[in-house]
Amino acid sequence: MKKPRKGVIQIAEIANGIIDPVLAKRAGISTSLLGSWDEIAGSDFADCTRPEKITWPRRDEGPDRGGYQPGVLTIACEGARALFLTHAQGELISRINGFFGFPAVRQIRIVQKPVSQTLNRRPKPQPLRGDAARRLEGMMEGIESEALRKAVERLGTAVMQKRKAGRTI
Repeated sequence: MKKPRKGVIQIAEIANGIIDPVLAKRAGISTSLLGSWDEIAGSDFADCTRPEKITWPRRDEGPDRGGYQPGVLTIACEGARALFLTHAQGELISRINGFFGFPAVRQIRIVQKPVSQTLNRRPKPQPLRGDAARRLEGMMEGIESEALRKAVERLGTAVMQKRKAGRTI
């Protein structure tokens, strides 16, 4: 049993502690997968897909009989985008398995249905221009990792955008 921590506990920790076991039992997925789905699916599919569940084979089935076998991830996808997702599923499986750190998924099952966005996403910030763009570029000098460079650029662009009149941070 975990020893309770002293101090402040974030509500997300409590909620994830309650929700994760239910999701794991019913759908075979976790809140970390749902929370990271936009990065895993990429900009092409983040807005039109949602992971539904992972179905794991029974342990007594298959050639290993009792050994670990990857599962089938069911993804809800809107309309005609399902065709494009079908063509990109090899790359998506690689990204999902990279997220888990082991071959968790061997196949994707696509279900066409509306994907409701639970969060109202803010529009992507416009690229910086002029002095702000030069300042951000100067701040990113020396960053060798392309992924880190892109993340810092997104963060810097969002932070350095001029705020609309009457709006506070």
